[in-house]
Amino acid sequence: MSEAPQAADVTPPAAPPTVPRARPEFAEPYGKPGKPLTRSPYLIGLTGGLGVLTAWALAQALITARSVIVLVIVAMFLAVGLNPAVEALQRRRMPRRGAISIVFGGVILFFVLFGLAIVPPVSREIASFVGAVPGYVRELLANPTLKTLDSDYQILTRIGDYVTSGGLAQTVAGGLVGASAVVFDAFFSGFTLLVLTLYFLGSLPSIKDYLFRLVPNSRRDRTRALGDEILDGIGGYVAGNLLISVIAGVTTWVFLAILNMPYALALALIVAVTDLIPLVGATIGAVLVTLVALLQSWTLGVACGIFFLIYQQIENYLIYPRVMKRSVDVAPAVTVIAALFGGALMGIVGALLAIPVAAAIALIIREVVLPRQSQL
Repeated sequence: MSEAPQAADVTPPAAPPTVPRARPEFAEPYGKPGKPLTRSPYLIGLTGGLGVLTAWALAQALITARSVIVLVIVAMFLAVGLNPAVEALQRRRMPRRGAISIVFGGVILFFVLFGLAIVPPVSREIASFVGAVPGYVRELLANPTLKTLDSDYQILTRIGDYVTSGGLAQTVAGGLVGASAVVFDAFFSGFTLLVLTLYFLGSLPSIKDYLFRLVPNSRRDRTRALGDEILDGIGGYVAGNLLISVIAGVTTWVFLAILNMPYALALALIVAVTDLIPLVGATIGAVLVTLVALLQSWTLGVACGIFFLIYQQIENYLIYPRVMKRSVDVAPAVTVIAALFGGALMGIVGALLAIPVAAAIALIIREVVLPRQSQL
């Protein structure tokens, strides 16, 4: 008896895909969109003109906000420079807020001492000059040459008319208003700079973490290592520059005190502050102090000139290389060129920022660009 044939396994055909109906909320109530606009010369020119206007507006906004941008950059630079001192205190089991308070208090104390050392001598000199003005006037009136000129050109009469007409009062008032505006602007900028530095110093770790998170994860570790190296270099440069300035100020104060020079502390502080400026700062401070010494006597002036000539050689060839050898690794020629470009672009601030920026660029070229070029 033969077996009945079994039915073959036949897979039923797949059902045709159903096209979902468009829901009413996604319907096109205003009709089907038309074709894209043709690229007419008018449309191209209009787009290019709008781009030029946008770039011009952005450039004008940057120029207008230049002072604010400079304050922000300098505040961030100072915060990065003060951060190593804060971290050194943190390594001694001190909370970050306490370390920031100590470091920032030291900065404010320096500015207070600088003001106390500079303002009283300047005020005394101005007061003594104002008190000596009547004597100078009497000496001028008794001068026979001036009497002859007055009889020929009526100089004193014209000066008296200028004073009594109110022209002198307007000029003095305008000068006082302008000087007051400059002093107020400098005070406001200094206060803003201190506040911004305090905020950046307090939030520097979070700012670093946020910026590193913007880098792709595959490159984040290497970018973080390079970024930490750059920030350490900037911090070392600021700390080293401050140390060199302190050495210059203390050495100058000791020398001027030995010579019994008037206002020795104020002049030493001027040398310390000007020594922060790259390339020309030490020379500016030396020239100022030497000129003040020459006003006292030729002997003091010559002694100060010889002292600064010898000290600058010691600073340039002994102190500076030893202090900066672990902070910035930049060739001397690159240092000079960077300082010149920075000074031309942003003045003294640019000259101060140029050297660590050049060190950062050199590090990126050495660690990123050169290895990539060697693999091509």
